[in-house]
Amino acid sequence: MTRLEFLKKIGFYSTTAWLLDFLNPRNLKGEMIGPPQTSSSDVMEPAYLNLYRNGQLEKRADALWDMMRTCRLCPRQCGAKRLEGEKGFCQADGTLEISSYNPHFGEERPLVGRGGSGTVFFTNCSLRCVFCINWEISHGGVGQPSSADQLASMMLALQNKGCHNINVVTPTHYAAHMVRALDIAAARGLHLPLVYNTCGWENIEVLKMLDGIVDIYLPDFKYADGTMAARYSAGARDYPQITQNALLEMQRQVGTAIPGKDGIMQRGLMIRHLVMPNDVSGTQGVLKWIADNLPKNTYVNLMSQYQPTFKAMDYPQIARRITTAEYHQAVQTAKDLGLTNLEVQGYPIN
Repeated sequence: MTRLEFLKKIGFYSTTAWLLDFLNPRNLKGEMIGPPQTSSSDVMEPAYLNLYRNGQLEKRADALWDMMRTCRLCPRQCGAKRLEGEKGFCQADGTLEISSYNPHFGEERPLVGRGGSGTVFFTNCSLRCVFCINWEISHGGVGQPSSADQLASMMLALQNKGCHNINVVTPTHYAAHMVRALDIAAARGLHLPLVYNTCGWENIEVLKMLDGIVDIYLPDFKYADGTMAARYSAGARDYPQITQNALLEMQRQVGTAIPGKDGIMQRGLMIRHLVMPNDVSGTQGVLKWIADNLPKNTYVNLMSQYQPTFKAMDYPQIARRITTAEYHQAVQTAKDLGLTNLEVQGYPIN
């Protein structure tokens, strides 16, 4: 086996190579895979449409909006009077800000399919990691003021472009705006599954309000150790416990993620874990918790693309890329723990 073949087998290869593989997909035996065939029997009605029909979607939006008065949408519970123009810890006030929206082909394959994942990137963030790859958006506030009506129009535009889902990225601090927009978009014919793409650090009260609204939860599980979370994510020492509780609630709501016959995901929990240098992320602890507390076929994406962006170079432990050996160990750990639905940079490992 050549070095390139080995790196590809464990998923440690370049973004360019990943894109080529996406355009010309192959299975683990190297055999070319044809384009997935869409089956109408696989299409599920998004959960939120039922709440829209009975008027509950609007009521949920109002309840979340009320939580912004002295904001408690995220676990920081900072109490900012966002509706009066005060900014929270996340740096957001009561105005929705959106950085971009577009069909995205770099997400997990069951979300991307052939039409792309319809991503909406919200500005600002409550976790504020020092190594954030999207720091211009999450820390720098790059984005444009928008309204719920405009967000609804964006969702519909993504649907019209053929996207398989609406993927809201870093949505926690704009959960109220998101649900209001969903209510408006549903009235105009939106019928795509909603993907809640989050850092994993979520307020259980908010998650319960999203029950019956979100179809696919796509959370990170960043750290097993609260000390590491506090150091690299703005004092979020309680990240591991809060995220564990959030994952259990997400699993209760949407269950295990299993794609349809067409390969497209329509419902379920999909967990991401970013492998970091010097085991800062505590990969073994993260994977062991998943194996012990969630079904063994829980979808887990082991991500190898860590790079020292933003302020990471100021922290010696995370001031480099991960090694092939570190990533290979993470893959082996997941397999040893019996996890059977492991995604390795686009390749499922059985």
